Amino acid sequence: MSTDTDVAGYAMLDESLKSALIQIVHDAHVEILDVYNTPFDVRRKSDDTPITEADRRAHDVIVNGLSRIDSGIPIVSEESALPPYDVRKNWKQYWLVDPLDGTKEFVKRNGEFTVNIALVVAHEPCIGIVGRPTTNALYFGDVESKSALKIIEADEKPLATRTIEANGVRSVQSRRRANPQAEQFLIDLENDVGPITRDFRGSSLKFLALAEGEADLYIQPGGTSEWDTAAAQAVLHAAGGRVMSFQGASIPYNTGESVINDPFIAIGDSATDWRHTLIRRLSIFNH
Repeated sequence: MSTDTDVAGYAMLDESLKSALIQIVHDAHVEILDVYNTPFDVRRKSDDTPITEADRRAHDVIVNGLSRIDSGIPIVSEESALPPYDVRKNWKQYWLVDPLDGTKEFVKRNGEFTVNIALVVAHEPCIGIVGRPTTNALYFGDVESKSALKIIEADEKPLATRTIEANGVRSVQSRRRANPQAEQFLIDLENDVGPITRDFRGSSLKFLALAEGEADLYIQPGGTSEWDTAAAQAVLHAAGGRVMSFQGASIPYNTGESVINDPFIAIGDSATDWRHTLIRRLSIFNH
């Protein structure tokens, strides 16, 4: 494939790109599970987050695979040095990778960790693929064509978000980032929609719960990086959902030196009335 072609334009038509990404994620699964199924050491990075041999091996497989697709497209991975913004600001497109999202879940061996690859074009994730090694499931999203799929071996199942129903709203939340204001937001929202069921999942599986129609909202007041969210955001957008700021705006990527996300809320039903209800209740974070 050539960088002379607009990747975002041909990706939705080029089955070979989708197949190549699927193979890369499967290869990363193999490396991760090879470590997961044996005793392994855990080290700490400079920010005190854990890293294992599985993170590094998955990173190598993914970077090598993406380079074979097109060596001219830059790659940003959580496990490599982040290029300065003076370099990144000139990129029209780039791969954004989290080789193993949910290392803490990996260490606890609860299966709630994922492989994440996104193609970001013009500050937005346009293609995303997320793999869950312990179930061999892959989630693929092409935002331009609105095509979202759950793939297990040769079986491809279309994904679609669900419509909000009173007294049936389900929130999916992080296992490790409890936030008092987020809980108060949900309590206040119950005045509008009735009781809200809370569900807890690790890594980017929270976005996928929305994309599969298993949940309705995921609020994140802070603490995530762009590589944590890009791939699953693309899947969610392709399935009909939306990720937005607490003011209702889109969440741009690669706009500054920092790659820390602003607070956001992800939703399955993107209907106008529902968004307005959420934004009104999210005003709690402005106080």
